[in-house]
Amino acid sequence: MPVKFFEATLSNFDAVFEQFRSEAPKNKANLILFVADKDPATSLSWCPDCVRAEPVIFKKLESSPDDIALLIANVGDRPTWRNPRHPWKVKTSFKLTSVPTLIRWENDTIKGRLEDYEAHLEHKIQALVADK
Repeated sequence: MPVKFFEATLSNFDAVFEQFRSEAPKNKANLILFVADKDPATSLSWCPDCVRAEPVIFKKLESSPDDIALLIANVGDRPTWRNPRHPWKVKTSFKLTSVPTLIRWENDTIKGRLEDYEAHLEHKIQALVADK
């Protein structure tokens, strides 16, 4: 089954997240991927860990036979992300410390997470999707 993608920015996250949550019961796995915005000069993320992890995550999810929803949440440009008062760093539901961060979201709570240093590891992505 194909992966259902949602994409959000800081400004539209709440509306996109509500749609993501409303469709969550239909899926075997619901994931949120927090990534850095693309640099307009290169069309690549300004975060090298995001550049490394994103293709591995997408490939792994797209090869899954299960219904999966993936909400891609763009954290902003480098100065926005570096701000210690970034909403997703202080928001109790996410408490982000790094990008990329891949979260398994189930029953309105975090069931698992992979952070920057492990978000590109296929076996960890597989375990997160399988909820093991």
